Amino acid sequence: MRILILLVGWCLLLVLCWPLALLTLILTPLIWLISLPIRLVMVCVESVFALIRAILFLPARLLGFRSHRACPSQRTAS
Repeated sequence: MRILILLVGWCLLLVLCWPLALLTLILTPLIWLISLPIRLVMVCVESVFALIRAILFLPARLLGFRSHRACPSQRTAS
């Protein structure tokens, strides 16, 4: 559905302002290529934060604490 909306939007832009539509057609892959290293850095940062969180919560997990979000099947009806 998202691709269809983008295609209709691009066709509408092509009818209204064709130079801008062609410019977006050329620049979109370039912007995607430029954003790849930024995405890679964000994945690495999220991984480091997940590791730090796992290390910080390790003592609680070893003592038997379980989050309600982690085990929805163990919830009791009130």
